[in-house]
Amino acid sequence: MAYAATAEGSLPSMTAAPGVVALQRALLWLVGASVAIVFIEPSPYELMTIAASIIFFATGLRLRLVFMQLLLLLFLVNIGYSISAASLMDKPEVTSWIATSWYMAFTVIFLAMVVSEDTAARLDMLRRGLIVGALIASLAGIAGYFNLVPGAHKLLTLYDRASGTFKDPNVLGAFLILPALFALQSVVSDGFGKSLRSAIALGIMALAVLLAFSRAAWGGLALTSAFMLALMVLTNPSRAQRSRIIVTAVVAAIAVVMLIAVLLSFDSIGEMFKQRASFDQSYDEGRFGRFGRHILGAEMALDLPFGIGPLQFHRYFPEDTHNSYLNAFMSGGWISGICYPALVFITIIMGFRHIFVRVPWQRAYLAIFAAFLGTVGESFIIDTDHWRHFWMTLGAMWGMFAAAQRHRAGAAQVITAPAQAS
Repeated sequence: MAYAATAEGSLPSMTAAPGVVALQRALLWLVGASVAIVFIEPSPYELMTIAASIIFFATGLRLRLVFMQLLLLLFLVNIGYSISAASLMDKPEVTSWIATSWYMAFTVIFLAMVVSEDTAARLDMLRRGLIVGALIASLAGIAGYFNLVPGAHKLLTLYDRASGTFKDPNVLGAFLILPALFALQSVVSDGFGKSLRSAIALGIMALAVLLAFSRAAWGGLALTSAFMLALMVLTNPSRAQRSRIIVTAVVAAIAVVMLIAVLLSFDSIGEMFKQRASFDQSYDEGRFGRFGRHILGAEMALDLPFGIGPLQFHRYFPEDTHNSYLNAFMSGGWISGICYPALVFITIIMGFRHIFVRVPWQRAYLAIFAAFLGTVGESFIIDTDHWRHFWMTLGAMWGMFAAAQRHRAGAAQVITAPAQAS
């Protein structure tokens, strides 16, 4: 089997028939691909995660001790939301929001349990699915922006910005960061043929990010790419490979700058870029602008231990919070407001602790961790708490934490066994 050697490094704990293993890995590919299509509800991602969870639970999953704090924090976050929403349950949009929050929590635990076993192979299938989904979303956004599909411009764009298979251009741009990082890793590390194919895929995704005209996605892609490449250099034991990563990264950066320069020569793209790149957007400034709302909302949160309930912030201010941490306080009171940031930053601390752990899936780990950090930063200026790909990366992170513990324990047993025998 193609993943036989990789799976050995994953320390699978359950014995399964080859057909079951193949089915499980195929489901992970479908989950990764389907997360890119969310402009319809229920989205294919919901349907795939439900189907995958049924099959995985039927064929064997384990809830490990390391997941207990994750489970507790997710439970408390959603308890806070539910308490604050108790008087608003007659509103369908609030009921739907609460149900979605509980469902996202379930997907985190499910993906953590899935990734903790057969880790390298399952992560690889998830990666492949994400890249395919990202290419579909990117091509849809590009086609919509340039009006290449008659009658689909309104469906695939929003405010003359590429949205592709997403409802919001900002979410499209944010989603594409992780698949783009995976493609970038291949460009700087793999053989010529695979590197060339990945470079084409990276170019398509980068173009879609540009045409989404999301400042957060632009900055996020640049910063996470630099962070990931730096980690790849620091963690790679091969001097030749480190040199290749640096040289290829420089060449790729030059190529991207040249591509952007060419695209900005088109008037429509150049004007939109100039408008979106400005830091004096009207909705950011003033007492009730984005950042003014953050201050006023934080002052409100101190006096409201049970918050104001989900989707109620716009009743007090012109727009939504555009800050996931503030939204946790406003939507779920002090319980959610404390537990949500705690969940995020505990994951970050554990994430940094695992950067230099030698595991077969270290390359994938660096990309996922970099993308996760990017979304954490973006959460200060936009509401990310219902982004499916964010919860996917959170679940994958915790699954890799558990798998790394098992991998180190297995390696220690291998080392001590000869000593005991002698």
